[in-house]
Amino acid sequence: MLTMIENLSKNTGKTLEQWTEIVKKEKIAKHGEVIKFLKDKHGLTHGFANLIAHKAKGSDSDSAENKNDLIELQYKGKEHFKPLYAKLLHEIQLFGGDFEIAPKNAYVSLRRKKQFAILQPATKTRFEIGINLKGQEPKGKLEAISTPNSMCSHRINIAEIIDIDKEVISWLKAAYDNAG
Repeated sequence: MLTMIENLSKNTGKTLEQWTEIVKKEKIAKHGEVIKFLKDKHGLTHGFANLIAHKAKGSDSDSAENKNDLIELQYKGKEHFKPLYAKLLHEIQLFGGDFEIAPKNAYVSLRRKKQFAILQPATKTRFEIGINLKGQEPKGKLEAISTPNSMCSHRINIAEIIDIDKEVISWLKAAYDNAG
């Protein structure tokens, strides 16, 4: 995160604080609209725009008083997905403990040197695993995202704990390895 903030200043000539002020002056309500504004009007990459949007809205894990509160809110009405989240985190921790767990408002970002996955209770019937594996042909459970961005290139949709099988774990491991 610190490297990204430093690169933002180097690449744009403005600090994160200056960018968040620009966004706040626009009074844009939705996260996605902030990203679109920053990309369209200021030519920022998706990664920088997303960082600024989270900071401006206070929806990043650093802005939250209690990171667990963000996770609890994600699962409100979707409590049946909490065991999937716990199982996925357990399996990923077996790869090594050198990754950051960064809760956001709607998902949890998993990062090493860069983000390699997101875990998100997307709907009441679908849990989504976002995977960053650029250049990988989709196959099996790994689906290409129709408009990939710097955050994720693929996704895996699951509904039950039994769906977390060797294939899902191997895709997560590949993304983890690529991010290190």
